[in-house]
Parts: sequence; C-alpha cells; structure tokens
Amino acid sequence: MSVVFACLDADTLGGVQRVTHTLAQGLARRGHEVHVIGLQRTGAPFRYVQRPRYHRHLISQFPSDCALARKRYDRRLKALLGEIGSGYAVLTSPSVVARVSRLLPRGFRPIGQYHGSYDHAESCWHLASIRRHYPGLDQAVFLTEYDAWRFSEHALLPNAHALPNPLAEWPDEVSRLESPRVLGVGRLEGVKRFDRLISAFARSGAPEPWELHLVGEGGELDRLRTHAEREGLGGRVVFRGAVPAARMPQEYLDASVVGLTSEHEGLPIVLLESGAHGVPAVAFDVSGGVRSAGPVLVPPGDVDAFAAELGRLVRDEEERRRLGAEARARAESFRLHHVLDGWEALFAHVDR
Repeated sequence: MSVVFACLDADTLGGVQRVTHTLAQGLARRGHEVHVIGLQRTGAPFRYVQRPRYHRHLISQFPSDCALARKRYDRRLKALLGEIGSGYAVLTSPSVVARVSRLLPRGFRPIGQYHGSYDHAESCWHLASIRRHYPGLDQAVFLTEYDAWRFSEHALLPNAHALPNPLAEWPDEVSRLESPRVLGVGRLEGVKRFDRLISAFARSGAPEPWELHLVGEGGELDRLRTHAEREGLGGRVVFRGAVPAARMPQEYLDASVVGLTSEHEGLPIVLLESGAHGVPAVAFDVSGGVRSAGPVLVPPGDVDAFAAELGRLVRDEEERRRLGAEARARAESFRLHHVLDGWEALFAHVDR
C-alpha cells in the first residue's frame, strides 16, 4: 500500500517538515509509493529534498479560514485520497488528525504522529485533542518511550508507540572542535528563546575570538540584534540567516559547541545532527526527546546554569572532545536506516 504523510504546511522551515520529507524520501528509496500532502502553502517555501522520489501535493494556496473554503478544500483532499486508493496515512499533528482522519477512504490505516513532548502537550490544547482523536486511530506515534508511556497513562491511549526522528544523512567527517564558535540553529521566533542563548553566551566568560553564530530566520531578528547589543556582544553574535540543508554539515564542522535554549522541544534534529558531527551540546532539560539526544542538561530557563556549562566547554577542549565522541556514538541509533526499519515494522504491526 501507499504511504501518505499529511501536514498542515509541508514546506515551511521547521522540524515537522524536515522529518516528514526525510522519511518520505527514505521510504520511497525502499520502493514504497509515498505522497506528501500539504493542506496549505507557506509564505516562504523551503525545499528539503532536491530530487524527491515521492509525490508532492498542495491542497490550498491559502489558509482555509472560513467554513466555506474549508469544505471546498476538504472535498479536494478527499478526492486526492480517493485517487491514491489505500495505504497508511501518517497524520503529522493533532490539528491534521482532527481534520483529515474523518476524510480518509476506508482503505487507509490512520497513524497519528505527535512531534512534541508530553509536557508540552499538557501545557496547551494538544493533550485534549490527542485524548479526543487519537484513541480511534490504528496507531499513535510519539518520539520516545517515555512520551509514549506518559500518553498511554494520561491520555488513555491503548495504541501508543515510540519512533524517534531520523538523521537524514550520516557524516563521515566530524568537527575538529577547534573553531572558537558556539552554534545555535532554528527559527528566530519566541519559542526558541535565542535571547537566552545570547545572554548565556555573554555570561559564559567566553573570550575573544569566540563568537555565537545563529542560523535561521524569523520575526525576532531585530529584537535579537538589539538584545545582543545590550548584552555588550557587538559583532560577536553573527546572524547567518537561512542556510540551505546541503550546507548545514559545514556549519556543524565549523562549530565547537551547540546551544539549545528553547521553551519546549520534542526531539530536536539540531541535537541529532550536531551529535553525528561530534559536536557537544548544552540544552535545557525540557523533554524526553532532548534527554535521549544526550546533551549537557541544565534546568529549564536557568540561564546562569546554562552559561556556566557553556563556559566550561568553551574553556576545556579535552572535555569537548570527550562529550563530542559520546554524542556521535549516541546519534548512531537515530540513523535513517534504523528509523525506517522501525516504520516498516510499525506498518507490519498495523496490518496484523
């Protein structure tokens, strides 16, 4: 049968989209017929795969804000699913599960993904939606065994399963960990809290010529520039903008430490990629997914503790090398072929 991935927005810059396209390409290379469906278009599309072996579909050029437009787009989606015929429908968020699961033809086996942590779901509307819509699916997929257990206990899910995010590529080369550079990667939006990373870098005691490089774009750029100036960092915080996926390996090779200061995370790809390149990371302990990637953990929101660990790694090259080697060994389990094996085993389980 076919494999269909349905996203609210399949082409924006984000972790859900990165994982979706990585899995789609991997499964297509294994001979599956794969479709990625975006329910609406983003304002700034980002291309994750240069030569996709899967089919891509866009239901609407615009967000469906009114009921009449939503009905029209749902008819279009239902017709497309009817043409595909049957398969496994991987619905990548609670909002997509709520909207798409009722439109699936009888030949589809619905699988609900959740890319966040249980802790984040509990703090917002996600948990109520998961409790309402996920029990009726063939399978509910979470990022870690810890999250799957908590959802099964507290959302009463009999169908919870754990599959991690995959690494798109496995690098042969690792960082020398000699460059005086701390790296942050992600959308420049409030939830990523790069202001905390800037403050931690300022308090870490990192001497010149150490710099903080931020890769990503978003609405917080001007505020973060101002914040860096107020922290007295001047030109030592370098805003790199969006970097094409093909150039990201070099960013990790040029880094010696990665910092992650998000308000919440599921299983961040940046921690898997930096680990695969042998780069140690410091992160707030905000989810089971963050813990599974193996960074140096500090209490959520504790900027001073983050600064202390960041400063320790900046000053201690031997410790960077030790932790970088551990990170690469841990990242091995997230290699794409391992994760694809897990998905194919899940499909077989659903069929039984």
